[in-house]
Amino acid sequence: MHWIALRWSLDADTPDAPVLPTPEALGWWALRYTPHVAWQDEALMLEVSACERLWGGRLQLMRQLLADNPAPDVRMQGAQGATSLIALARLRLFVRQEKRPQDVPAGLPLDTLSAAREHLDLLARLGCRTWGEVAALPRGGLTRRFGAGLREALDAAWGLRPESHAWLTLPDVFEQKLELPALAETAPELMWSANRLLSALQIWLRARQRGARALELQWTLDLKRFNGVNLPPHQQVTVRTAEPTQDMAHLRRLLSEKLALTTLAAPASWLRLRTLETDPWTGASTSFLPEDNRRGDRLHEMVERLSVRLGAQQVVVPSAQADHRPERKQAWRPALQKEKEKAPGDKVRKEAKAARAAASQPDAIYPPWLLPEPLLLEMDGERPCYRGPLSRLIGPQRVETGWWGDKEDGGQPAMRDYYVAESPEAGLVWIFRERPAARFSSGEVRWYLQGFYA
Repeated sequence: MHWIALRWSLDADTPDAPVLPTPEALGWWALRYTPHVAWQDEALMLEVSACERLWGGRLQLMRQLLADNPAPDVRMQGAQGATSLIALARLRLFVRQEKRPQDVPAGLPLDTLSAAREHLDLLARLGCRTWGEVAALPRGGLTRRFGAGLREALDAAWGLRPESHAWLTLPDVFEQKLELPALAETAPELMWSANRLLSALQIWLRARQRGARALELQWTLDLKRFNGVNLPPHQQVTVRTAEPTQDMAHLRRLLSEKLALTTLAAPASWLRLRTLETDPWTGASTSFLPEDNRRGDRLHEMVERLSVRLGAQQVVVPSAQADHRPERKQAWRPALQKEKEKAPGDKVRKEAKAARAAASQPDAIYPPWLLPEPLLLEMDGERPCYRGPLSRLIGPQRVETGWWGDKEDGGQPAMRDYYVAESPEAGLVWIFRERPAARFSSGEVRWYLQGFYA
């Protein structure tokens, strides 16, 4: 076996100390290199004997770990050993800037062994200052005097007994809580602490090969009652993206915009971040052509920020509707709202039916500009007028739809004959005539203007 021990040294007294990912996130990052990862005291332990050749050997693997540091602003220290105890002891010597002994593990200082730390004074009085000197003591007397833990640790260090560890696993859904260092009363204070959770989220997304679609940031209120009003235990904001993303800078901007519009009911003491929706991550597609690799934000990222800043209902996109009436062939929905998904079988049948119907429709005569609502035309005898009498050129194209009855139509179906007509002043226009039905109409014929041609 071969172990690698890693440690991140962070000075908590420094006012501008960088944000270090959570211990769980560091473990998820290490799972990219080996499935055998565990925390042991202050170090993250990686057992790499079965996978080191995949990374080009031990030296190349150590270089890869140092280059892919999940906290680039924090120094990562590492050491190796045949067992986890030896690797951890060598890491402790490296942190103290002490040279390793020639004889490993017998020559290692006794204070680098966790199981011996509570017995250091007594062992020093016995003249034992290294692992080898303690291992040379009689087994029975050592066990009776210091317990079985010290003897078992020495056996594991020499490889005489198997090691037992609680291996880390990657959860199926990201959800982490964080206690705030101080009560947060404003949105920027919440965002400062949320950066640590976002760093953990990025590591989880990369390990799972997923992209975030929806996130929920929840904070726990420190007060149950404020100004005589009962408060809920939590507040939360939800952020959605149009496409799966692993870009934490973009998610930070979205959360900042969302929190800026949120008023904290009371100071917050805890934060929780969890994923609501994730999709498989396909990676970023780049091009060798410089003009294809444009700088700046993508279109969907700008739409997401505007939706958060202005409101979801203020940024809309068109959505196709199954209706033959031109004014109802599309509707507007929020840009971040996903379209309703249908069952696969129904979807295939409806798409095939729509394709056949589209092939039989003379879409080439549809005008490029439609009015929001059809305009009722004046009549000159039996001829409709729009800036002069209209001359019908092409038609009719008959449409019968809406028989199921819409609330806007009072339950009446649409029975129309469409024509391309020419106006003396407006040029080519698109008009239709309502065909009277004995059941739904009084028999009056009305003409409407629907659109214009360029």
